Amino acid sequence: MSHEIIAIDGPAGSGKSTVARALARALGWAFLDTGAMYRAVTCEALARGIDVHDQAAVGALAESVALTTLPRVTVNGRDVEEEIRTDQVNSAVSIVAANPIVRQAMVARQRRWADEQQLGTVVEGRDIATVVFPNATLKVFLTADLEERARRRGEESPESVARRDQADSTRVASPLRQADDALVLDTTGRDVGEVVGEIIACLMKLHLS
Repeated sequence: MSHEIIAIDGPAGSGKSTVARALARALGWAFLDTGAMYRAVTCEALARGIDVHDQAAVGALAESVALTTLPRVTVNGRDVEEEIRTDQVNSAVSIVAANPIVRQAMVARQRRWADEQQLGTVVEGRDIATVVFPNATLKVFLTADLEERARRRGEESPESVARRDQADSTRVASPLRQADDALVLDTTGRDVGEVVGEIIACLMKLHLS
């Protein structure tokens, strides 16, 4: 790891993407939304009529497709920025994200991406601090109460978010869990700028220590 990485983990709706994007802007660093990568693979599998439970087929797809997440999410050059947020993808992405072949392919891509960056990087997901970048400069774990997380996800119900939590935390491949040395922040009712400020303050303390 040739430069600084801030790894942000947390359950669905905890504010990872919003906080990570704002943090990257504030620092002038690169940003990667790893969740969008899993959604993009899910979206493409559904578009091709591939059974998301077919681990080998979805795994082969994950290894072969070209993905971008900025400025828009694309798969093989096709813009899927809106498509990856549909109910159909919401219902299937946990299955794809639990696929060990997919996770291996995505982790390799995420590490290559970080190696190619010239600046510091902010990376968010559900296994970033524990699996992808266990030696990250700063590890952050965001959370929020269930009702607020469901509200942030629009039409998704608290029950649906709770099911996603269960699927993410109990999957065999890279389950969602808090790193032992993570900065834990509850974002319930908090302004994005306030959360970003607290993370930057923690980063500054690390630099001074």
